[in-house]
Amino acid sequence: MTDHEQLDLQDRSELEYEADDAPNHGTGHDTDRDPQEKPPSKTSLAAVSTIALATAACGGGGGSGGGGTPPPTGGGGTPAPTALSPDTDAQAARFALQAGLSVSTGDILEMRSEGYERWLDNEINQPIERSAQQFLSDIGFEAIDAEQWFFRSDPADYMIWNQLLTGSNSVRKRVALALSEFFVVSVNNIQIWPSTSIGAYWDILKEGAFGNFRDMLEAITLNAGMGVFLNTLGNQKADPATGRVPDENYAREVMQLFSIGLFELNIDGTERLDGSGNPIETYDNDDVTGIAKVFTGYNYSYEGNITFQSPPDRPNLNIPEARLLRNPMTANSFFQIPNRGDQHSMEEKSFLGVTIPSGTGAQESLRIAMDTLFNHPNVGPFFGKQMIQRLVTSNPSPAYVQRVAEVFNNNGSGVRGDLRAVFKAILLDDEALSLQSLADPTFGKLREPMLRFAQWGRTFGARSETTAWLMRDLSDRSRFLSQSPLRSPSVFNFFRPGFIPANSQAAERDLLAPEFQLVNETTAASYVNFMERTIDGRGFWMFDIKATYQDELEIVDDTDALLDRLDLLLTAGQLSETSRTTIADALNAQTVTATSSEEDKLAQVHRAVLLVMVSNDYLIQR
Repeated sequence: MTDHEQLDLQDRSELEYEADDAPNHGTGHDTDRDPQEKPPSKTSLAAVSTIALATAACGGGGGSGGGGTPPPTGGGGTPAPTALSPDTDAQAARFALQAGLSVSTGDILEMRSEGYERWLDNEINQPIERSAQQFLSDIGFEAIDAEQWFFRSDPADYMIWNQLLTGSNSVRKRVALALSEFFVVSVNNIQIWPSTSIGAYWDILKEGAFGNFRDMLEAITLNAGMGVFLNTLGNQKADPATGRVPDENYAREVMQLFSIGLFELNIDGTERLDGSGNPIETYDNDDVTGIAKVFTGYNYSYEGNITFQSPPDRPNLNIPEARLLRNPMTANSFFQIPNRGDQHSMEEKSFLGVTIPSGTGAQESLRIAMDTLFNHPNVGPFFGKQMIQRLVTSNPSPAYVQRVAEVFNNNGSGVRGDLRAVFKAILLDDEALSLQSLADPTFGKLREPMLRFAQWGRTFGARSETTAWLMRDLSDRSRFLSQSPLRSPSVFNFFRPGFIPANSQAAERDLLAPEFQLVNETTAASYVNFMERTIDGRGFWMFDIKATYQDELEIVDDTDALLDRLDLLLTAGQLSETSRTTIADALNAQTVTATSSEEDKLAQVHRAVLLVMVSNDYLIQR
């Protein structure tokens, strides 16, 4: 097959297909609004308005744990050593919710029996369950048929919500999700087999979550989805005759975002300053130009005898097998699209104080570049601080960052970049577990919307009637969550790690509040509406997904018992007396007894879950 007969995998041109415009997404449901959807309950929304409509406003504590006077250390000192085992169920739940996507009563019992570290080790050591690849192929989303899955990204949503809402590996998936916000690839920008491509990327993150940073960096560099997203795929060497130079997109972002950052850092994450008190840049444009040459010559790998096929309704369109997108990119011209030639630059490549001699091939050049970035002193504090922010608190003390960075540099056995050791250091640090932090307004973070939704599904037994987990992209800010996993609007993630909301308590105290970049008056209200329809199963964005609330229904006639359970599993026992009283009053206004109808019982559970999940005490994780 010649080049012109193959589908140009980087240009859809007249083959442009917008999945959201496809009738019914192949589900048999209206994709905008279910005509059977009822208006919101006046009772529930009235109760919500008393405590929640403005909970996400930027002035409400800045995502750092609310108001009040900080303790004398201001969160920056070394906290008292933490016990090896939780003393209460609430402490166990708190740890599980920092480490994973949800907590169960079984988790709490196990942790109280075995301690924090052993529970965490047990979670990390779990066999990796069903991969994205298995989900997509099992359900039929990689078939070359009239559904045109090869141009559709909606199966990516089905896949990732299946991963996040159900199953084991909660800690591994939580860490992989945090990594997806550091090594960012967005399915929004991938044209051919977007779901398979982002699925391969997700599998890299999940499988490598507790491996080595160096291996992860190379794996995401060679991922075909990343190649499309940041232009490594098809990147060609310089051509003096035409003035062409290598694309610098990945070269810039792999330094700025994926490894060393913009400015030199001390081991504790603070910026190093020059003699004039100014931050010192880690790289300049010459470094970008030099390392860009490393990422030339890469294209799809046809290793494994990739074949092409035409869908029945498009006989003139040749589509490669989906597994093409799972193959790491290659600079070996034997496996590239034929007749393109070797496009890797053989010029001298100088960057970050390293020079790769002219005549060095693609594989060796990549090894040197990856080693150079990996061994840069910035990586430990740069990466470590952002992972602390994703899992524990927006404003970790410099001492906390330093402890984690030191483990990145040396896991205790002379190994650099051991991610298992790094994430254990983050989660088991005294600053993360200290009970002092619960009263510290500088500690904590706003729960990301996608984490709230994942916790809801896992806590209350979400199930897919079709087993295909038919879900929408939830990025819409006026109707949905304003965030959907693996759909970042840019390589800079959904929010920046250094974001401080203007005109807020966070700004007054110079506190970081990254997740608040997603918050405004529209998203604060849309979250309440979204969760109400999600919890009671009327949301048109969930084509076939419902929660069972089995355990909650058994105690629904006892308001105190119901709130005890929800407080423990959703907020780790952090529901304030004021919030609890307000919620209890709203629930007790409805008469529900052991003999009430199943419909009335379920409605009461829905009200209780909603009111907890829109409270400040839930939205701020501490």
